[in-house]
Amino acid sequence: MTTESTRPDIQEPRAERYNPHAIEQKWQDAWEQSGLYTFDEHAPGEKHYALTMFPYPSGNLHIGHWYANVAPDARARWMRMRGYNVLFPMGFDAFGLPAENAAIKNRTDPAIWTYKNIEYMTGQFRRMGTMIDWSRQFATSDPEYYRWNQWFFIQFYKRGLAYKKGGLVNWCPKDQTVLANEQVVNGACERCGTPVEKRNLSQWYLKITDYADELLDFTHTDMPEKVRLMQTNWIGKSVGAEVTFATPAGPETVFTTRPDTLMGATFMVLAPEHAKVAALTTDAQRGAVEAYVAAAGRKTDVERQQEGEKTGVWTGSYATHPLSGEQLPIWVADYVLVTYGTGSIMAVPAHDERDFAFARKFGLPIREVIRAEGADPMPDDAEAPYSGDGVIVNSGEFDGLPGGKASIATIIERLEARGVATAKTTYRLRDWLFARQRYWGTPIPFVHCEKCGMQPVPEDQLPVKLPENVEFTPTGQSPLKLDEAWKATTCPCCGGPAERDTDTMDTFVDSSWYMYRYLSPDYHEGPFDPSKAGLLPVDLYTGGIEHAILHLLYSRFWTKVMRDMGLTTQHEPFARLRNQGMILGEDNEKMSKSRGNVVDPDDLVREYGADTVRTFLMFIAPWELGGPWDSQGINGPAKWLSRVWNLYFDDKTSGPEEKITEADLRYAVHSTLKKISGDFERLSFNTIIAALMELTNTLVKAKRSPAHGTPAWTEALDIFNRMLAPIAPHIAEEIWTAQSKSGSVHTQPWPQVDEQAATRDTVTIGVQVSGKVRGEVNISKTATQEEALSAARANPDVARYIEGKDVIKEIYVPGRIINIVVR
Repeated sequence: MTTESTRPDIQEPRAERYNPHAIEQKWQDAWEQSGLYTFDEHAPGEKHYALTMFPYPSGNLHIGHWYANVAPDARARWMRMRGYNVLFPMGFDAFGLPAENAAIKNRTDPAIWTYKNIEYMTGQFRRMGTMIDWSRQFATSDPEYYRWNQWFFIQFYKRGLAYKKGGLVNWCPKDQTVLANEQVVNGACERCGTPVEKRNLSQWYLKITDYADELLDFTHTDMPEKVRLMQTNWIGKSVGAEVTFATPAGPETVFTTRPDTLMGATFMVLAPEHAKVAALTTDAQRGAVEAYVAAAGRKTDVERQQEGEKTGVWTGSYATHPLSGEQLPIWVADYVLVTYGTGSIMAVPAHDERDFAFARKFGLPIREVIRAEGADPMPDDAEAPYSGDGVIVNSGEFDGLPGGKASIATIIERLEARGVATAKTTYRLRDWLFARQRYWGTPIPFVHCEKCGMQPVPEDQLPVKLPENVEFTPTGQSPLKLDEAWKATTCPCCGGPAERDTDTMDTFVDSSWYMYRYLSPDYHEGPFDPSKAGLLPVDLYTGGIEHAILHLLYSRFWTKVMRDMGLTTQHEPFARLRNQGMILGEDNEKMSKSRGNVVDPDDLVREYGADTVRTFLMFIAPWELGGPWDSQGINGPAKWLSRVWNLYFDDKTSGPEEKITEADLRYAVHSTLKKISGDFERLSFNTIIAALMELTNTLVKAKRSPAHGTPAWTEALDIFNRMLAPIAPHIAEEIWTAQSKSGSVHTQPWPQVDEQAATRDTVTIGVQVSGKVRGEVNISKTATQEEALSAARANPDVARYIEGKDVIKEIYVPGRIINIVVR
C-alpha cells in the first residue's frame, strides 16, 4: 500500500487549471516505486484473477489495445476497492510470422526486433495508467517459457494426443508454411491473405477431437452466446449413420444424417481427393477424371463450397444400393470434401439442394421419398427439393413413418439388423494441425534416428533452444532446415547420430496455457507452481471475439488435458469471458494505414493526458459493441475532468444560488453510487461515466447551495473521488493527496450505499389539464388523492389553466399522473 512516505513531495503550488501532464507521470513513477500494484497472494481478501488477452509485440500499442485494456483495468481497480485480492498481469505473445517477416525485410534477428518492441510497448502500457503487476511479465519467446511448451508436447505424445501422419494440408505459398483449418479465412491465409493451396505432407497433429463432446459442454464457463454458438458450429457434431455400398473397388461407406432418405439415393459422389477415385475410373473416363481432379486441386475448400453452377465428372463405374440392389452411377464432384465424413456421399436430389442442382445439370434421376403432410407428389418439373421432415414415401417397409429425427433411430436399428449401416456421430472439427515450417516459434522436441525412429528429447535436456544469428533466404524457407550444426544431434535411445525435427509449433500453443504461467513465472519445476492453483480459474477474461474458434477453443482443450494430467482440477481456463467491440475509424471503417484512418493513442496522451483518453474510450460506446472514433468527442471528457478538478481546487463560484438541500445532495450521491456499482458488475462503462458526469453537474450546483460546506458536502466529495478512481486513476490520486488523506485512493474501500439516502420519500408527478401536461408537483410517495390534487391546484403553471373553468373530473394515478379535466 502506498504510504505518505512513498507519495511525491509536492513542492510547487498546485495549478489552478487541470494539467494532466503535471501529475500523470509523477503518479505512475510513485505507484511503480511503491509496488502499489504488485500482487501479494497472502494479502487479505477473496482472490480475483482478472486477465486481458496479451498482445503481439508489433512495436506499438494502437487505439484498439487501449480500448481492450482500459475498461478491464477500471473493473479490476473496482474489484480491488471492493476488498478482493486482485491479480491483473500482462505479458507478450511473442512468437509468430510478423517477427520473422520483419527479420527477412530488415536483415535483423527476430529476437532483437521482438524484445525491442516489448520494451517500448511496456512503457506504453505504463503510460496508460493501468494497475498491471509487471513483476509477473514474460514473453512466450523466452526459453524458460517455451521449455514448457516442449514439455507439454512430450506429455501429449505419451498420452497418445500428439501424432504425426501424412495427408492433405493447407499451404500458404507466401509464408512457406502449413495452416490449421481455423487459420484459413475465405480460402486465404488469415495472416497475409494469400490464397491457400493443398499439399500432401507429413505433419504433427494434436487430437483435439478426443475432447469434441466435452468442448460442446459450457457448464463450467460463462461465455457470450455468440462465442458458444461459433464454437458449437465449428465443432459441428452430426448424429446419423454410416451406410455401406458395394463398388468395383470394394465397399464404400458414406455418412448421412438422414438415413430416412436412403431409398431416395440415385447416385454417389466422391471427393476428387478420395482414395478410390483412380480405382473406380474406367479407361474410357480416365482422361476426363484426371483433368477434373487436377482442376479441383487448384481450388480452396471455401471456393468449392460456394454457391454456383455445380461441376463434376462420371467415373464410369456404379455402386450397388444396399437395399434395392439398384446400380447407382459414381461421380466425382468438388462440392464433396474429403475432410468431411468419409469423403463420399449418397446423393438424394429430391431432398438436398446441392444434389438437386447437380442432378438437374447432369440429367440424373430425382426420386421423392419424403413428402409434406397432405401434399401432392413431387412433380417431374419441380424447381426445388423438399428438405422438411414430412412422411416417408416410395421406401417400401419404411413408408408411412415420419421423416426426420422422429424415425431415424428406428430406421438405423433396422438397417443395422441387415448389416448395411451402423449408427455414427461425426464432427466438423479436425485434429489440430500443429507443426509450422518456420523459425520463430517453439522447436518441436523430437529427433529422427534411422535406427530408432522418431524419439522425444529427454525432458532434462529441455528447452531445445532456437539457434541464434540464423540466415534467412529470399525463398522464405525456415533457417532450421538449413542449419546443419543445429540439426545434428544424438539419439536419446541408441546414442547414434540423429537429426532434430526442423518444424516449430503453431504459435497458438503459446496462448493456450499462458494464464497458468502468470501464477508463478519464475517457477522452474513445472509449467506453474501447483501450490498456486487456488488462484484458478481466471475469474474474468476479456478480449476480442475474433479468437472464438482459435485461441479460445484451443485454450479450453489445453486446460482439459492439463486436468486429465493432474495439473489442475479446473475444467475450464476462465470462469467468465466477455468480449469488447472494435473501435473503427471516423469513416466507420476498420482502422488501417492504407485507409489513413488510424488513431495514435500516444499522440492523444501527449495532447489530452491518459485519464482523458481512458475516459473517452469507455464513454464512446457500449464496450461490448464498439463504434467509430470521434475526434471532436474527446473534448467532452477533457472538459469534464477539468470541471472535476475545479470542484476540488477552485474556490470561486459563479451563477445563481441553487436550492439543493443536504438530503438532495445525499440522494444524488448515493443513487449514483448504487447505479454505477451495478454497471461495473455488468461491464457497462459508458453508463458509469454518464452517471458520474450527471453527478458532477449536481455537485457544481451544490457548491452554490446551502448544502455546500455541510457534512453531506464533505461526504459527497469523498465518495465522488473514490468512484472516479477506477476510471481516471491519476486525477483521483491527486485529489486524494490534496485532501491530506493517508495512503492511496486505490487502496481505499469502495463506498457503501446508504439505501435510505438513495431512496426518495417524494416523487415528481406530471400534472395534465384536459390531457395536456401543464406542470409538475413534488409530493410524498404516500400522499392521499386529496393531498395530490391540492398540490396540483396550487401549482401556478396549472392554476392558470383551470381558473374560471368548470372542473368535470379529477384523476390521480398514484406515483404516475394527475389529470384535471375542465370545460
